[in-house]
Parts: sequence; structure tokens; C-alpha cells
Amino acid sequence: MSRYTGSAYKKSRRVSYSTLENGKDLAKRPYRPGAHGQDRIKPSNYSAQLTEKQKVRFTYGMNEKQFHTLFLKAGKMEGIHGENFLKLLESRLDNVVYRMGLATTRRAARQIVNHGHILVNGKRVDIPSYNVKPGDKISVREASRDHKAILASLESINSIPEYVTFDKKNFEGTYVRYPERNELSADINEAFIVEFYNR
Repeated sequence: MSRYTGSAYKKSRRVSYSTLENGKDLAKRPYRPGAHGQDRIKPSNYSAQLTEKQKVRFTYGMNEKQFHTLFLKAGKMEGIHGENFLKLLESRLDNVVYRMGLATTRRAARQIVNHGHILVNGKRVDIPSYNVKPGDKISVREASRDHKAILASLESINSIPEYVTFDKKNFEGTYVRYPERNELSADINEAFIVEFYNR
């Protein structure tokens, strides 16, 4: 299945959620696209579950097969299925690069990884879905430290979450630990995703 390369704003409007996590995509038109976008229709349980699943899938920029495979993997871990799933999503290399401030969006982070600018524990990794483990060192390749997009992103960053660290001077950071549930978006109801796949 080919990757979606269209408007992120349109997808955000479709699920009524800022998939870019900056609110800009819903600032002008915070309602669904189309002629009936502003009509208020009470969603069915299935519709609510599907929307929640699509909301998270669009946010992390994954296709359905990748998303479902990761969901099944989370089910084999100890603990709460939904929370484990969010932890695995946050542990993807493209997401960790985004959280460290090396890119302004996950789509940009995926491109930086694809183009081979990122090292994991000193080894070049160009797979965005690579599973980063707590304690792994993420750094920018020596030859890529003057990359305009990376430098611009680092200049604009305000803060990074506590479960990652990043040293701008050395272009190196660490995935310290898995995130706690309260460090992730409160607007995501992961229980609906579990219900959707278990229906």
C-alpha cells in the first residue's frame, strides 16, 4: 500500500483532531470537510471507535497493516494493552527524532531518517519504524549536522518531553524511558482502539 502524501489538514479535519499536534490544521475550519461537515450527527459506537483508530493512525503516519501489526505486538506485552500500544508508537525511530526536536513534524522526521541522517548507537539506521529501546543513543550523522531543516527545527524547539534528552551542541540524545500515559495526549482514548480491533 502506498503512503498518503496529500494534505495533513484534510485528515485532521476528517477526525476533528490536530494530527500535527500544533492546532494549525484546525484553526480556520475545525469541522469535517464536505458539504455536511458542520452537521452534528451523533456517531455510533463503531463510528467512534473507527475515528479514534484513524486519529492515532494519521497522527503517527502509518498505514493500516503497520498499525495493526504493532497493535498485535502490544497485546503480547505485560500491562494494559492500549497503553502498551501508545508506548510502542512513541518508540518508533521517526517519532523519537520528532520528539527530540530534529524535525517539526513526524512526516519531516520520517524523511530525515529515510535519507540516512540519523545514527542509533553509532550505527546508521534509515528505517522510520525501527523500534528504539530505552537507553538507546540517537545522534545526527557528522556529515548531516549542517542540514538546513534540522538546524531550523532545533532553533524553533521550545521544549522536549522528559522521556527523551537531546544535547544541541553534540547533536546527540537518549531515549531515556517509555513515556507514562499522562505524558501523552489526553484527547486519545486508546480503549476505543482496543474495542475496535476486538469487536
